[in-house]
Amino acid sequence: MTVLEIPADTTPVAAEQRVRRVARAVVAAPGLTLSWLVIATVVAWALAPSWFTAFDPNEGDSDASFQAPSPAHWFGTDRLGRDLLARTIHGTSTTVSATLIAVALGFVIGASIGLFSGFVGGRVDAVVMRFVDVLLAIPALLLAMTVVTALGYGTLNIAVAVGISAVAAFARVMRSEVLKVARSDYVEAAYGSGAGFGRVVLRHVLPNSVSAVLSLAALECGTAVLAVAALGFLGYGAPPPEPEWGLAVAEGRDFLATYPWISILPGVLIAVVVLSTNRIGRSLGEL
Repeated sequence: MTVLEIPADTTPVAAEQRVRRVARAVVAAPGLTLSWLVIATVVAWALAPSWFTAFDPNEGDSDASFQAPSPAHWFGTDRLGRDLLARTIHGTSTTVSATLIAVALGFVIGASIGLFSGFVGGRVDAVVMRFVDVLLAIPALLLAMTVVTALGYGTLNIAVAVGISAVAAFARVMRSEVLKVARSDYVEAAYGSGAGFGRVVLRHVLPNSVSAVLSLAALECGTAVLAVAALGFLGYGAPPPEPEWGLAVAEGRDFLATYPWISILPGVLIAVVVLSTNRIGRSLGEL
């Protein structure tokens, strides 16, 4: 007769130990835990908005206009009677997708420039870094506004503009990491063993330089959310009546004195998401 053995990690004792470890982690860093919960909620909103609200974000009710926050409408309603929480939730996918595109674009272009400049060095490095210094001297939001004005309005163009404005920061951090790694003994040993330029870069320099840039990418997510929302507020993003976080704030600016929740509640959400991403980014940088 064969006796089935229960794996150690599935026993009640092991499960209790895992729960205790999670509880200790939550107690040790409640702010970080809350930040992860905020980001998880935002991601869930972006992936399945209809799971969290039954209201149509573009369908209004004239009899329900300017209703204050209540159990029926947690964020209240706007002048057209549209549920503001529904507009915020459905607008999450637009803001999050634009943020991810912007950070990915800045990461790929900036890291490539920093990797090439730092590893080649010499006059090439000097010329490239002076160009990066010029970009760093321009405020990121101003640079993004200039780019999106040249490209035209729209969410994708906003994402490209914000991504271009982040290239210089990624390039600077990547270059500094590459300069440290390029002087290491194992890189010189790789050259001594006959490895070519491309092999050294891809197998030794890049893997040992990218960790700091990944931490910066987490921090840049918060900056990108703020920039995308700011450009949407200024009217460069999705055209009305499409829901979007920056547009949600802009739609209530004429009613701040009488119906402040229209702008304040989406604005608070943006601030919470930015603070959460910054907290997560700092924790990743400490690893």
